[in-house]
Amino acid sequence: MRTYHHAKAMAKSLREELGRRGTALSHGECLEIVARLFGLDNWNVLSARLATSPEPAPAVPLERPAGWIVSGSKPQLYEAGIDPATPHGGGRAALIRCRYAEDDPTYAAMEKGFATLMQSIAAAPYRGKRVCLSAELRSRDVVGAATLWLRADAATGRSVAFDNMEERSVDGPLTGTRGWTGRRIVLDVPETAESLHFGFYLRGSGEAWAGGFALREASPEDGEAARARISPAPVNLDFAEPSRGTGTAR
Repeated sequence: MRTYHHAKAMAKSLREELGRRGTALSHGECLEIVARLFGLDNWNVLSARLATSPEPAPAVPLERPAGWIVSGSKPQLYEAGIDPATPHGGGRAALIRCRYAEDDPTYAAMEKGFATLMQSIAAAPYRGKRVCLSAELRSRDVVGAATLWLRADAATGRSVAFDNMEERSVDGPLTGTRGWTGRRIVLDVPETAESLHFGFYLRGSGEAWAGGFALREASPEDGEAARARISPAPVNLDFAEPSRGTGTAR
C-alpha cells in the first residue's frame, strides 16, 4: 500500500471481483475490509496513516523497447516502456501504467481509454496456419483490464481475425493485483491476411507488466486455448447481462 488513492482502488477492485462472484458489498464495506487486511481496526485509521505517510519516490521514466510502438485510444493517459526494476527471464519486463488513480479527480473528468505496446509484422509466414501468442502478465491495482491481444488484417486494413481475451470467462484479462500469470491466444490466420499485430494493453487505471513474449505456430496442445471463447451451452439469451469486454486494440 502506497497512497490513499491506491487503498481506494484496492477497495474498488475488491468490490468488483466480489460482485462478479455474486456477493454485493458497498464501497464503504470494502474499504473496511482493506483496512483489516492491513491489521488496522477500520478505514478511518488506515486513511489517517496514509495521509501522514511520505510520498513515494517519483517513478523512473520508461524507455520504449526497440521494435515496439506505443498506441491505443488514449495513450496520453499512460506511460509505457521497459521497467528497469523488473527482470523477467533473461531480459526485462515491459510496463504500462496509468498516470492517474481511478478516483483521481483529473482522471475521473477524462474520457477513459487504453494504451498498448505492440508490434506489426508481415502475415505471409503464418497464412493458413494456426498461431499461438503467449506471454506472462502481472498487474497492480488494475481497475479495467490487462491483457494480450492478437489481430490479423487484410490488405485493406480490415480485421480478418482477432482476440483480446476480454470475452473469456476463464483465463482472461487480469484485474486487481496479480502475480506473474501465463496467458496465450491461439488464432487461425486466414489466407487473406497481409499483416499481424500483437502486444499487450492496459485499459483503465493501475499498472500492468508483460514479459516472455513468443509468437509461433501453434501445437496440437495449444488448440485448447482456441476454444476458450466457446461456451459449452447458450448463454445470456435474454440480454440481461452486459459484456465486460470491449473492442479494445482493434
